[in-house]
Amino acid sequence: MKKDNRLLPNKDMPDFERDYFCDAHPETVKPLKGFIEKFLNWARANSLWILGFGTGCGAIELRPLMTARFDMFRYGMAPRPTPRQSCVFVIGGYASIKTLKRIVRSYEQIQAPKFVLALGSCTINGGMYFDSYNTINRIDHYIPVDAYVTGCMPRPEAIIAGLRKLQELIKQGKAEKANEYIENFEWYKANQKKVIKDWNMPDYNW
Repeated sequence: MKKDNRLLPNKDMPDFERDYFCDAHPETVKPLKGFIEKFLNWARANSLWILGFGTGCGAIELRPLMTARFDMFRYGMAPRPTPRQSCVFVIGGYASIKTLKRIVRSYEQIQAPKFVLALGSCTINGGMYFDSYNTINRIDHYIPVDAYVTGCMPRPEAIIAGLRKLQELIKQGKAEKANEYIENFEWYKANQKKVIKDWNMPDYNW
């Protein structure tokens, strides 16, 4: 049998835990062609199941989206409690070095097709914490981002607008960052491991 040179070593894990996790390299999922892919993208865009990851003030503006005033459900959006039930990962607020590990694990556990919305200045470029020793300046160096909502903090109307923009990108077949993550897997992993010193987890968490 030919040896797969792309197997992930999971070398930072304890020896007795390595067998608990898959070591196969993730693979891209190529879009289908023609009408079928357009139909699937329409369905995906109108059934966004959101996992909110609020690290601080970034989470406070997500709650009003579920109230009668903003009613995100009318757009086919709904919150979900776990990564494996979600397809949209909304990260709001600053991302600390300690938090990045959980962000990576949560993102990789979301099944493809999946999308990321970066919410607020701190998530996008560090915001007021841009020169802090303990925060991440650019989240898109560690996981791919499909859409951005700027502000400190963005109001619910801006978040709705960002999610609607994400819907447009999905319908147009332009929200393929999950495949970009796989195609540039080694680059993302190198960036992640520069920051996360106590890795102690599988190299890919599906």
